[in-house]
Amino acid sequence: MARLRIAILDDYQNVALQMADWSRLGTDADVTVFDRALPSLEAQAEALAPFDVLCLMRERMPVPAELLNRLPNLKLLVVTGVRTRSIDFATAAARGIAICHTRGGDSNFSTPELAWGLILACARHIPQEHANVRDGGWQRTLGTTLEGRSLGLVGLGKMGSRMAAIGRAFGMQVIAWSQNLTAERADAAGVELVTKDQLFERADVVSLHLVLSDRTRGVVSAPELARLRPGSILVNTSRGPLVDEAALIARLDAGGLRAGLDVFDQEPLLADHPLRRRDDVVLTPHLGYVTDTTYRQFFADCVEDIIAWRDGTPVRLLTE
Repeated sequence: MARLRIAILDDYQNVALQMADWSRLGTDADVTVFDRALPSLEAQAEALAPFDVLCLMRERMPVPAELLNRLPNLKLLVVTGVRTRSIDFATAAARGIAICHTRGGDSNFSTPELAWGLILACARHIPQEHANVRDGGWQRTLGTTLEGRSLGLVGLGKMGSRMAAIGRAFGMQVIAWSQNLTAERADAAGVELVTKDQLFERADVVSLHLVLSDRTRGVVSAPELARLRPGSILVNTSRGPLVDEAALIARLDAGGLRAGLDVFDQEPLLADHPLRRRDDVVLTPHLGYVTDTTYRQFFADCVEDIIAWRDGTPVRLLTE
């Protein structure tokens, strides 16, 4: 029997092999870890051509038709998480490539927790004051209390609803808007339903919790950013393209806005990206779902998916 060649992609922390028992795949399986992003389609095609199975970390590396057609040995894609928008499903189906997914981990909890970390870091200037104390200095900034202020949630699904509960614990007034949000759902979450314009006019803190789609791309652009009051905070832990990046930078240049960003138009964020040089932005490298609990579930399910597929009884198949 030919050896099964498996690639684990974009394991930035180089922890995948510690998170699951890959020996369950048997002695005829070879597992290779890529702990850095492959920078171009050409590099991806060259590096991945030998492999039968690719284990993808969420949507870190898109898999378009152009790449699929240059991977002659590929038979199985395993996607960590419950959905993906970065694979050409039609081409995969035409090629007979199976696509399986894993369970979603604890991101319904971990992502809101990170969002609150970014809110607090912005409100109390924690990164700047940490650097200040470490370098021998002392108090330089004035913080902002959250009690009595307004939290605006763009999206009120599972994560948005958890954000609302935490916001109320801070003593904040919570308002929300999305294209499909109803008064009944808002009432159930203890949130005031408002229009989009009202949310950006009234909120002291805006946090985004939407799935990226054609309808939501650029949902926060120049008009919305212009409505934000001086001293407000914008946090995005969902997807970078929800916010018009150029408009955000222009609004930051105008002053009176702080931002906490975990997601970006292009990831990893380019080394010379202008957001890296700003003191009014707190940046994290897409950490929302990156926890030990989630990774253990992701990679254990990867192993399970590969075993089931190899036995001819694939589980958690994705078709779109």
